[in-house]
Amino acid sequence: MKGPFKTKIGNEHDRSIHQKKNTLSSGIVIFIALFTICFVQGQTPNDALMMPSKNICVLLGYDAGQFNRYWEGDYLRKNETIATVDRNTILPMAAVGIFDNLNLYLSLPYVKTESSEPNGGRFAGAKGFQDFGIALKYKALEKPIGNGRLSLLSTIGYTTPATNYLSDYMPYSLGFGAPEFALRGIAQYQLENGFYIRGMLAHLWRGTTEAERDYYYNDGSYYSALMDVPNAWNFEGIIGAWFFDTTLKLEFNYVGLKSTSGDDIRAYNAAQPTNKVKFDRIGASLQYYIPAIKGLGIVAYHSRVVNGLNTAKFSNTGVGLTFQFQYLKDKNQEEDAQ
Repeated sequence: MKGPFKTKIGNEHDRSIHQKKNTLSSGIVIFIALFTICFVQGQTPNDALMMPSKNICVLLGYDAGQFNRYWEGDYLRKNETIATVDRNTILPMAAVGIFDNLNLYLSLPYVKTESSEPNGGRFAGAKGFQDFGIALKYKALEKPIGNGRLSLLSTIGYTTPATNYLSDYMPYSLGFGAPEFALRGIAQYQLENGFYIRGMLAHLWRGTTEAERDYYYNDGSYYSALMDVPNAWNFEGIIGAWFFDTTLKLEFNYVGLKSTSGDDIRAYNAAQPTNKVKFDRIGASLQYYIPAIKGLGIVAYHSRVVNGLNTAKFSNTGVGLTFQFQYLKDKNQEEDAQ
């Protein structure tokens, strides 16, 4: 048990007395809105791209997603009370080339949630800054093998709530309201013709979040406002290619998440941060570097959840602009300029 000051009573009497009958239900969209730092499929902590030393790539992305069905446990159901939930995210992010083989990432998403259909005024959406994210990515190996090259990378990342948003307000919550430490391993093999495959495996350690109540049920009664957010495994598989002299990148991706613990959403009850979440998501993305404007690029993507456990059947589309520039010139460049 990660959270302190918790008293658990797991008998049937407590189940019947304290179980809430609440028609506001939805799956947690923790990692779909994730991660918080990987909305846009550009230069991210999850890929095999590296920003050169003394260079910065800034990104401004917009993500629009929605759902009207969710998995209650493994049962897919439609929520007639809240109808369709919209989730819109503005994501500023920066990738900084500290060295050629070491990059720093910073992000701070702004999220707005609301119902796109009338719900009788019973439930209001939420908006505000979500989680501040920081990550370091290190390229450990790049080696020619056969007709291509193998790259091995590792990323460590940390996110923490940037504002005091309500985490226990599903499905409108901005996030899960807990700190998260992530360790990722990335492997990519790219052929000389530009085609590549990439795999990523990560473990996510989550902390506790504070709810606006002093009792909740998680396979037993807890008299505490602190909720343990389950740790999780995250995995990703990519098939992609570069075209037109490496100005256009196309990718098809699979993303999976599986919590290591947690409970199921109970029938006709709201989801909560303690739920055990699992999902399979597929998507496609493109990134184009505009030759006529040095450093400027565009990204676009679409993805959807095709299978899940205690999560929303979520689909989302995003676009973004990237701009890369050199923040510190080399001595040779300064002498040439003089």
